[in-house]
Amino acid sequence: MTNESPRRRFPTGDLARISVFAALIAVLGLPGALNVFGNAVPITLQTFGVMLAGAILGSWRAALAVAVLILLVAAGLPLLAGGRGGLGVFTGPSVGFLLGWLPGAALTGWIVERGGSNPGIVRLVVACLAGGVGVIYLFGIPVQAAVTGLPLAQAALLSLAFVPGDVAKAVLAAVVARGTQRAYPDAVPAVHSERVKAG
Repeated sequence: MTNESPRRRFPTGDLARISVFAALIAVLGLPGALNVFGNAVPITLQTFGVMLAGAILGSWRAALAVAVLILLVAAGLPLLAGGRGGLGVFTGPSVGFLLGWLPGAALTGWIVERGGSNPGIVRLVVACLAGGVGVIYLFGIPVQAAVTGLPLAQAALLSLAFVPGDVAKAVLAAVVARGTQRAYPDAVPAVHSERVKAG
């Protein structure tokens, strides 16, 4: 009985989901990165994938998907926007935003999980904004300031350029997640967790 318990908590299907979303976030880096207003931190589509992972996978599975991607980047794979990869990424001005993806995805998923079997569009938008924007900025802006030597207020001001696009990504991620969950109820994190517990 004790040998079966870990399998129930971490079934093979979850490994596949985690891998798919890690790959999705990587693929969203293919269009490249855009630096605006002299900001050393680029605008990318990859945060959209982080939000979507949280909304569909739930907290810990989304965090694991992001962790897999970060480990692959650290191993040298060019999976970040602009073909970036390797340990040098972790000394750059965008490293705080990158590392913020992990708790950001987890918080997004946690908020969606609290919505039970039918998280509404408002909850999904709030979850994507809180985790995919708020948490990532909370990690990213102070680290950017520290790495670049900018005052914190100036780094925060530069990050305002990201806000419109990130809000749009949050809304889009919520709409895509809601549509996916209506068509495929197992894409609701709480529903999936209950099904896994039930065996």
